[in-house]
Amino acid sequence: MANDHIDITVEPGEVHALLGENGAGKSTLMNQLYGLLQPDEGQIVVNDEPKVFRSPRDAIAAGIGMVHQHFMLVPVFTVAENIALGHEEVRGGPLGWLDRRRSRKDVIETSKRYGLPVDPDALVEDLPVGAQQRVEIVKALTRDVDLLILDEPTAVLTPQETEELLAVMRSLTAMGKSIVFITHKLKEVKAIADRITVVRRGQIVGTATPDTSEDELAALMVGRAVSLEVDKAPAEPGRNVLKIANLVVDDDRGVRAVDGLDLVVRAGEVLGIAGVQGNGQTELVEAVMGLREVRGGTVELDNENLGTMTTKRILRSGVGYIPEDRSHDGVVKEFSVAENLVLDMYDRAPFGNTFKLDAGSVASNAAERIEQFDIRCQSSETPVGTLSGGNQQKVVVAREMSRPLRLFIASQPTRGVDVGSIEFIHNRIVHERDQGTAVLVVSSELDEVVGLADRVAVMYRGRILAIVSPDTPREELGLLMAGITNSKQQAANDAAVQQAANDAADQRAANDAADQRAASDTAVQQAGSDAPEEGTK
Repeated sequence: MANDHIDITVEPGEVHALLGENGAGKSTLMNQLYGLLQPDEGQIVVNDEPKVFRSPRDAIAAGIGMVHQHFMLVPVFTVAENIALGHEEVRGGPLGWLDRRRSRKDVIETSKRYGLPVDPDALVEDLPVGAQQRVEIVKALTRDVDLLILDEPTAVLTPQETEELLAVMRSLTAMGKSIVFITHKLKEVKAIADRITVVRRGQIVGTATPDTSEDELAALMVGRAVSLEVDKAPAEPGRNVLKIANLVVDDDRGVRAVDGLDLVVRAGEVLGIAGVQGNGQTELVEAVMGLREVRGGTVELDNENLGTMTTKRILRSGVGYIPEDRSHDGVVKEFSVAENLVLDMYDRAPFGNTFKLDAGSVASNAAERIEQFDIRCQSSETPVGTLSGGNQQKVVVAREMSRPLRLFIASQPTRGVDVGSIEFIHNRIVHERDQGTAVLVVSSELDEVVGLADRVAVMYRGRILAIVSPDTPREELGLLMAGITNSKQQAANDAAVQQAANDAADQRAANDAADQRAASDTAVQQAGSDAPEEGTK
């Protein structure tokens, strides 16, 4: 049972936050309100009138719009075509042709009225995530809705895009619109909500106001006290595991994204990368994982050159990887939970070989991981695409952290995950560090970077601008993320970055010396084999 006798009321002109852990039933409830699912019992009342929604068309006609966690846009269509889809303006009668000019005009007028700038002629696939979300909101507002449902709207946004979205929400409620705001993020709830309803395992367990503390909200969500701080002992770093020297990487448009970057990650430490999204973090991680071409420089794992390896070989060299976009790179939605949990080991014992899977081993592994990582699913055979976003993330984390690792790369590791699961994932990352694994964490959440990291590398325009302590004041980190340093900081930063470059250069020199010795040994052996045998002329 996803929803168990839930009662909720949304008033005109308010932001009503729906708070709950992954799999609590929040999205199921809203999908009924939007006509994608039909309730088995109970009723929906709009403006004192009972309604039955057989489809989203019925919900839209009643003034209800929804922006889904995973956007419902056609990538190869323009913004105007996506917004017109479903209620197209037609010229020349019912069998006429699409009035593209009218569609563009509607988009421009709506975006101006609500302060949501979008380019009606841009292809959706070319837009960043924040802009795609604006398209979804404009699409709902062109239908003249009175209630807007936002399902995990900030899960994939940068902090700057999140602030912009909260400002849009305030402007919409000022115009009399009502908003249901589904989220896991307590700070955002306290910043924007007028009322808060907490759902746990399909039931309402409490209501709250923005004055309720984060600790109290977290306890209501999870049913127990949750630590919102990362608890870890000081690191004991060892050898240099990951060494990156003078790395150069281009983005999808061929523009330089990583520009001569030097970085070292040591065994037994967490190195966190902080920076405004879009400063090369994605391209850096993809280059390390063999997913993007390296234009220059070197990436080494314990002195092995990763630049010549496939992604499969890199994973099997002892590298764990949580990608920033689980839907695109982390799971195969049509595969079961059990199959997704062995995606990188399916052809190796005990799970299978080149020719077949061992179904028993795959199933027993899934049962163990589901319990260990608290993955909420009907069974291990459930398609992973039917799980909530947070539970999909748990599947990725469970897969990548259940084998021996030398290097663990976590890109946005808790995106779309509830506070209880965040606590669990953070503890697992710290445990991995304490086992001697080198850990690289990339996150747009500065609190997460500072909480997990033993050292913080600030990335700006494709370079490491600074390597600082996690105790560095937030104001200072904010300035660094904007590319602003003072002379004292710059001297210390330059020294840290130079040390990383020197370490990489020393390693290259050692490798060159080893190669030279090997070449000399080969030459001596060759000379010996070419020498005439004794007693011959």
